[in-house]
Amino acid sequence: MNIYVSNLGFNVQDEDLKEFFTPYGEVTSAKIINDRESGRSRGFGFVEMSDDAAAKKAITELNDATVEGRTIKVMEAKPKEDRPARSNNGGGGGGYNNGNSYNKNRY
Repeated sequence: MNIYVSNLGFNVQDEDLKEFFTPYGEVTSAKIINDRESGRSRGFGFVEMSDDAAAKKAITELNDATVEGRTIKVMEAKPKEDRPARSNNGGGGGGYNNGNSYNKNRY
């Protein structure tokens, strides 16, 4: 089962994340998501556990736990196909050529 963990402190590393879940069962992977440009943690990550029952117990017991002074949120990760796709053409219409140029009606 893939588990989403949010509101993590920016100092939490992959190995720390793995250690939070190891008491509940085998952790097959633990990954903190980092910002592409700065390399700094984005404050969330994913944990994969091989045993669904152990994963559900970890979710129940670790959700709302305090880690480094922050209350973390732990839930089953949603598959990528359930999330809206991101577009490379400006997405929300905020690109330079979106028809809303502020010079449009000036001249």
